Amino acid sequence: MTSFAPDSIVLNRKLPLWYQVSQSLRASILGRSPQDPLRLPTEEQLAGHYGVSVLTMRQALKELEDEGLITRHRRRGTFIEPSARRGAPVRLLGSVDAIVAQQSGMTTELLDQGRAPLSSELSDYFPDLTEVATYHRLRGDEKTGEPTNHARNYVRPELAERIDREDLVRWPMTKVLRDVVGVRISRITDTVEARLADPETARLLRVPLLSPILHYTGVTYDDSGRVLDVAVIHYRGDRFSFTVTLEAD
Repeated sequence: MTSFAPDSIVLNRKLPLWYQVSQSLRASILGRSPQDPLRLPTEEQLAGHYGVSVLTMRQALKELEDEGLITRHRRRGTFIEPSARRGAPVRLLGSVDAIVAQQSGMTTELLDQGRAPLSSELSDYFPDLTEVATYHRLRGDEKTGEPTNHARNYVRPELAERIDREDLVRWPMTKVLRDVVGVRISRITDTVEARLADPETARLLRVPLLSPILHYTGVTYDDSGRVLDVAVIHYRGDRFSFTVTLEAD
């Protein structure tokens, strides 16, 4: 039986290895294609793939098993759970792969794309530009089709020239920028606040006007401190939560 092939990552020694591996594997699982195999490689094979010990790999797999993304069967192996719940709380420890995992695993419709002049809200992020590339996407639960969030991304035009429509339907923008465009992401700042659904958000997410939503702003930077992408996402308040865990040194 052919095994599922997870993506590769460069590990950051400042963060727990098991956490980084679990988030990378989580993103690969949630972003898989329907035709991909459900069986995972063995613990030893996965440990070799990520360059970690079997003990670390076992801890990462336990995290995914506790979340319900995988099931483990003695002598049969480890399998992706096809009906795994999407939109579960995500623990963020400062890993880019945690952001990718949080954004993965949903159906995605690209509503529109184009160019737009800089608004006053964006001018501080892109002081050297007069316009940005824009993408508007609607994401939904892949099992029920229920819309869960809609996202607007504002990207540097020179990067947008290397982004294909098919990539944005399959993967989150963070993954496209890092793994397809090939930029080096140094950090992402996240801001999450409670808001009430405006008419457009209520219509797209199929919720009553003024329903509670989570308003997320994510700003992606490269090594030089230059902003690559600003993401503004509206999540249904009854479908998402965010958890930030601080690890002691």
